[in-house]
Amino acid sequence: MTEIKTVYGQLERLLEVAIEPASDEWDRLFNVDFYIKVREKFIGLQIKPISFGGGTVQLPEIFKEKAIQSETHRRFTEKFGGKVFYIYSYKSGEKKEIYNKEVIDEITAEIRTLG
Repeated sequence: MTEIKTVYGQLERLLEVAIEPASDEWDRLFNVDFYIKVREKFIGLQIKPISFGGGTVQLPEIFKEKAIQSETHRRFTEKFGGKVFYIYSYKSGEKKEIYNKEVIDEITAEIRTLG
């Protein structure tokens, strides 16, 4: 939970928007941890911690989970208008960092599209 809050705070600062925690229902139905409201539409966020234990990232597990969740994310987009984005986080020293920083530009573009 600390990791998610840290990454969530970084995203709020970088995107300069309010990010809200998703309801349990949205988590179960759409696999969304947080959302951003843009007018009457929503962008979903899924935060996933990754580790570099033994010098490798657990990519097979991440891609397997992403494939399983693609259908629920498609339904989210159909219902709420915005895409769902994955944010991968990792521990750098004592800090949590966003691994896939390019997602910030992608989310910004989606905010503009919906706005």
